Amino acid sequence: MTGLTSPRWTHVALPSVDIDQSIAWYLEYTPLVLVERFEDAMGKSAWMSHDGQADPPFVLVLVMFYKDQGKKQPQLAPFAHIGIEVPSKEELDALAEKARRADCLAMPPQLLPPPVGYVCMLSDPDGNRIEISYNQQVYQKVQERWGARA
Repeated sequence: MTGLTSPRWTHVALPSVDIDQSIAWYLEYTPLVLVERFEDAMGKSAWMSHDGQADPPFVLVLVMFYKDQGKKQPQLAPFAHIGIEVPSKEELDALAEKARRADCLAMPPQLLPPPVGYVCMLSDPDGNRIEISYNQQVYQKVQERWGARA
C-alpha cells in the first residue's frame, strides 16, 4: 500500500552521461542527498531528495541509459532550470564562489526584480541549469496559501 490518496507531483528526471559524476556534483553543490540507486539491463538511475523530506516527497531522478553512455544528452538550458532556494544571501554567495572556482557557475549572483530575488545559476556536469535563489519566496508563498502541513 502506497498511502497515496491524491495525485502528486513527485519528481523531475534528467538524463546523465556519467551518473556517478552527476551524483557527486549534486551532493557537492545542492542540499540534496542520495535516497536510492538502481541498476538494470537498460542502465543506472539515482533518486535524490532533501534529507528527511517524507511528506510530500519530491525527487530528482538521474538516469544513465547504457545505450546513451558517453553521448551528450538534451539538457535544461539556457533558461529552463531547477530552482533551489537557500535561507541566506551569504549561503548563496559562498556556493556561487565555490561553483566559480570549479568552473560551473553559469550566471554570477545578481539581484533581479520581484518575484525573482537574488539568484545565481550553476551548470551541472551534463549542462543542466540549477538556479540558487535567496528571498525568491516560492516556499513562503506556498506556505501562505496552504499553510504548514503536520
